Amino acid sequence: MNAIKQLLDWAGPKGIKLNGIAPERIPGRGIGLVATREIQPKEVILEIPLACLRTLETVPKSLVRKLPPKISVHGLLAANLALDSTGSQHEAAWNAVCPSPEDLSTAPLVWPQELQDLLPSAARNLLEKQKAKYAKDWAGARPVMEAAAVVDMTAVAVETQSTTQSEIPQGGPTQAQQSTVDSLEAKYRHAWLLVNTRTFYYTNAKLKKRNRDDHLALQPVADLFNHTDADAGEHQGACSVTFDYRGFQFSATRPYTAGEEVHICYGRHGNDKLLVEYGFAMDGNRWDEVLLDDLLLARLDDRQKEALEEAGFLGRYALDRDGVCYRTQVAVRQVCCKPGEWRRFVMGADDGESSQGEVDGLVLQMLREYLQTAVKVSDKIVTMVAGRPEQRDMLSSRWRQIQELLRLHIERLECRVVGT
Repeated sequence: MNAIKQLLDWAGPKGIKLNGIAPERIPGRGIGLVATREIQPKEVILEIPLACLRTLETVPKSLVRKLPPKISVHGLLAANLALDSTGSQHEAAWNAVCPSPEDLSTAPLVWPQELQDLLPSAARNLLEKQKAKYAKDWAGARPVMEAAAVVDMTAVAVETQSTTQSEIPQGGPTQAQQSTVDSLEAKYRHAWLLVNTRTFYYTNAKLKKRNRDDHLALQPVADLFNHTDADAGEHQGACSVTFDYRGFQFSATRPYTAGEEVHICYGRHGNDKLLVEYGFAMDGNRWDEVLLDDLLLARLDDRQKEALEEAGFLGRYALDRDGVCYRTQVAVRQVCCKPGEWRRFVMGADDGESSQGEVDGLVLQMLREYLQTAVKVSDKIVTMVAGRPEQRDMLSSRWRQIQELLRLHIERLECRVVGT
């Protein structure tokens, strides 16, 4: 049966209501949700009852008892997905339209180290945090995954009578079992990434006791929405999302014509965040930014860093489509201005106009330096054979986006800075 039809045949009787939209395969974007007729603003186009969600409560208690008490909801949901070998009716319909491991290969978590090392610093920082989170969840799930594998191997051996009693795994993992650890982890990592890329914010009485990052729920059909950088409130493309005691409701915020893809906004995320968390980076992303910490901190001495830390302005220096952030303006003035002038600027007693030329000059110097680095990294990626082609392409795309943002502001500053 066609995977999309199988999902819809399951969804209807479960109370999932699609109003004017339907799943459709979209080249380069997997499966998305497309308008089947004209849709007007404020129309509810999708309803998902609470009973259809996958949450902490839907994980079998028998599995929960086997896992560490403090394992995250993310880790629990991933273990539930990974250990479902046959698939219930619920899982089978949903699994059929879920991304495959190959579809998720653009997520940096599965890249070889050589490619991870070439990520921009902001993406590397995010990835290191993600890897730590994943490692903790995998450490909790691994014993259960390995035990389940032993049970499966024993059952197959007994059923086929192809293994003697002495060959049936006893106690801890044998050498043969140990060789399957990589495949078990690959299976769990795929499930973990499915949860990471397809969950929605959700909370109830039990989840309120957990960290906000653990307020997660999987919901079929709704997880087919692709991302847009337009906010729901801006009437430019993102649907609004609400949930209550009945479930989730998705409403249009602008008109759609038949055949037009309908999106939601995953958040005001720059491309480093989108790449690490979802495995893609958007050209023209209005929320994209470039982290300048490495360039700027290298120009500051210990005294200057201490002054910035005391004032609450140490680190997190960014360039976005509008220019460098205020934190960057403050930090650059530590290099350009006398201490008294810098303090007056921080306190709001000086508008900084007299020092803006020097600030622009130093920022221009940093952006040129970063552009040279970005070009060198891009050239290096072209010569590499590590990883999969789509992984190298995604990494190249991210550095191209960075170059475009840098060149845009270099041109702007060159028009302002005298003598360049």
